[in-house]
Amino acid sequence: MKDPETMTDVLYGALQNCRSKEDFAALLADLCTYQEIEQMAQRAAAAKLLSEGRTYAEIISETDISSATLSRVSRALRHGSGGYARFLPSDGAAGADGKD
Repeated sequence: MKDPETMTDVLYGALQNCRSKEDFAALLADLCTYQEIEQMAQRAAAAKLLSEGRTYAEIISETDISSATLSRVSRALRHGSGGYARFLPSDGAAGADGKD
């Protein structure tokens, strides 16, 4: 299975099979290092704060994200595929569809 597209499909299928926060946590724990998970969490938090209108200074102070990474997150929010806007929780408590 050396085809990158096939491997990506396997990953997407695994993510699609997750039905709860616990499922996602278990899968991510097996797929990623702790640092990789923390970096993804930092980017998601930064995207949420940006969408709430927070300033770069506030976000950097709150999340300890680098300005370069924050700039990439901001660019993705404005010009990306819409994933942040569609899937980040608006209240910080549950998933975008209101489920865990």
